[in-house]
Amino acid sequence: MKNIDPRHYDVIVAPVVTEKATVASEHNKVVFKVASKATKPQIKEAVEKLFDVKVKRVNTLVRKGKTKVFRGNFGSQSDVKRAVVTLEEGHRIDVTTGL
Repeated sequence: MKNIDPRHYDVIVAPVVTEKATVASEHNKVVFKVASKATKPQIKEAVEKLFDVKVKRVNTLVRKGKTKVFRGNFGSQSDVKRAVVTLEEGHRIDVTTGL
């Protein structure tokens, strides 16, 4: 087995499986939840090492947490940082199989 730095698992938290992410996958893009402190170079390196693919570009966004009411109690969701990773032609990641 290849030698993978365990810190890469701290950068990539989980894949995002939504309608929008599924449509993006047709254009060679994959969406991940990432650590809030993760930088674009760290995300690129983690995806390349964990999935053995070539990354063309990384775009990040922070979805601000919303305030929700549940049974009269107010609560707030956490902020979530996401990374849209564009892969080079010919490379694919199947997020349904997991690591």
